[in-house]
Amino acid sequence: MATSSILPLHLPSCVRRATTVRAAAAPAAATTTAQSLEESFGRKGLKFVADPAGGPSTAVLSVRNGSSLHLRLGDGLVTSYRPKVYWKDDGCREVLHTVADPSGDPAKAKGGVGLVLNEVSSSGGAQSLVDGSAWAIKDVDSDSYDAVQVELGCTKGKLDISYVVTLYPLSMATAVIVRNTGTKPVELTSAMLSHIKFDKRSGTAVEGLRGCPYCSHPPPAAGFSLLSPAEAMKREDPGWFFGGGEEPRQGVWTVEEDQYTILKKKVSRVYAAPPEERKKRIYSTAPSKFTTIDQASFQPKRQKHIIFM
Repeated sequence: MATSSILPLHLPSCVRRATTVRAAAAPAAATTTAQSLEESFGRKGLKFVADPAGGPSTAVLSVRNGSSLHLRLGDGLVTSYRPKVYWKDDGCREVLHTVADPSGDPAKAKGGVGLVLNEVSSSGGAQSLVDGSAWAIKDVDSDSYDAVQVELGCTKGKLDISYVVTLYPLSMATAVIVRNTGTKPVELTSAMLSHIKFDKRSGTAVEGLRGCPYCSHPPPAAGFSLLSPAEAMKREDPGWFFGGGEEPRQGVWTVEEDQYTILKKKVSRVYAAPPEERKKRIYSTAPSKFTTIDQASFQPKRQKHIIFM
């Protein structure tokens, strides 16, 4: 039975046959799979495209204002997001940065927007719950015009995982729901990694983080990430740039003082309440809304290489 989404657009309660999408399918099978998906789940604003090279099929979501999103079904990676923007003549702009694999295999492309979900062991190590998993389409929904939603699912041991991707006219949203069907508690860590395309890094900034505590912290490891945790934390020559100083050492908390957080220098941070602050009954959390700036252009709010906890 499909789970109800935590997003405004609710999935129907009807039961649908789950169609598993595997990256190892042959070209002919991939075409058949795409056709089968189209027959089972295709509707206005949602179509399925087979990979000519035999990789996983792609779900193409679109709404009536022209905004669109490409979701790779093999691993749940969002490889393209083109929202409607007011500063471009044709109305839409690609905002995700995706790098093709040198071998030309589309199933190995990196970047985009993806889910990181790890189970923490008693020894402190972390094991991915999504790498190599066989995702299945559990359900889809749409209102025919302004919202389209796809729910993927997989099972890892005693954990049932649902991953929901929704496209709206001016935004996209993701949500993950994990149900533990076992009797033992589990400890999980998760993140959504987004690779956003900008015209110039020197003109890139985030507005809305002023007064928020942060510390330098490496991003979680992910197979689709363009930078490893070590590469993301490697210092760059700061040079001269507006509104920034020396990056604090990892684990040292400080407060954002600038109205515009300039991203010219490579930074990897966590914006959140410090651990000591979280022990209080009442404390302030990181802002849930902020604006990214690409030179003089304002883009819809999305997560960046800045992790909120």
